[in-house]
Amino acid sequence: MNPQTPQHTSAWVAFTYASFLGSAAMVGAGILFLPLDLWIKAYLAMGVVMLVQSCITLVKTLRDVHEGRRMVNRIEDARAERLLMEIGKE
Repeated sequence: MNPQTPQHTSAWVAFTYASFLGSAAMVGAGILFLPLDLWIKAYLAMGVVMLVQSCITLVKTLRDVHEGRRMVNRIEDARAERLLMEIGKE
């Protein structure tokens, strides 16, 4: 009753960091070189920052919900196993 949780390789973790940093740099450069006024560029940059923050919050929340459900299922499985063991003793 000890499920193995898969671990990410260091290459995958490095790739995700590089992907995030690369995409953030490209979007930042794109906003910087737009032929617009500074206040419009600042507004777009603020929108991008808020989008990234909300994506991180969404992923964290979804993971917490998933982990919570896993724990509830493990507790229910342990209760069912204990009941079956008690019935088997009789």
